[in-house]
Amino acid sequence: MNHPKKERTFVILKPDAVQRGLIGETIKRFESAGLKLTAMKFTVADEDRLWKHYNKDDAWFQKKGELSVKNRIDMGMSADREPIEYGKDIVRALVKFMSCCPVVMMVWEGNQAVAVVKKIVGGTEPTTSDVGTIRGDLTLDSYELSNRDERAVRNLVHCSDEVSEAEREIALWLTAEEIMSYRLVSEQILYDVNLDGIKE
Repeated sequence: MNHPKKERTFVILKPDAVQRGLIGETIKRFESAGLKLTAMKFTVADEDRLWKHYNKDDAWFQKKGELSVKNRIDMGMSADREPIEYGKDIVRALVKFMSCCPVVMMVWEGNQAVAVVKKIVGGTEPTTSDVGTIRGDLTLDSYELSNRDERAVRNLVHCSDEVSEAEREIALWLTAEEIMSYRLVSEQILYDVNLDGIKE
């Protein structure tokens, strides 16, 4: 098992982040927290791998579809298909959105990187994301609006929810050779047990 300071997480800056010129702003927030960038790729994501990335099964599609049917009825919209199809529409919309233009894929490393990045990014629903988070500060989309428009929510960033998911996603999108191992000078102040040799 790796030391916690070597934990890695996977991040995608989505098409809305790229199109709105927020690449630098989001990277700055991760760097400011002390995380180390170990891989970055600017690419157009292919649809087959996006379906693997979202990694949902029929039980998930059914559950989300039933919720979608309820939401559609509550909004006065028609719901004339099986719930599972509405569940699949969620991923269909995500795949369409995520492959519409280039995205920035990154691997960040540091102590409890998965939890730290999730905290910086904020909750999935932009309108309830805390102020101070990327989603809370930089977007005003919502589930309600995206549901009415029948599209994916535009919340700027994808980040892994847990370490095992990060490992799976990193392996899906990047080769081992694309991930850099190096030392940042700032790691001494972040991680060294004794700050020896600081005074002259």
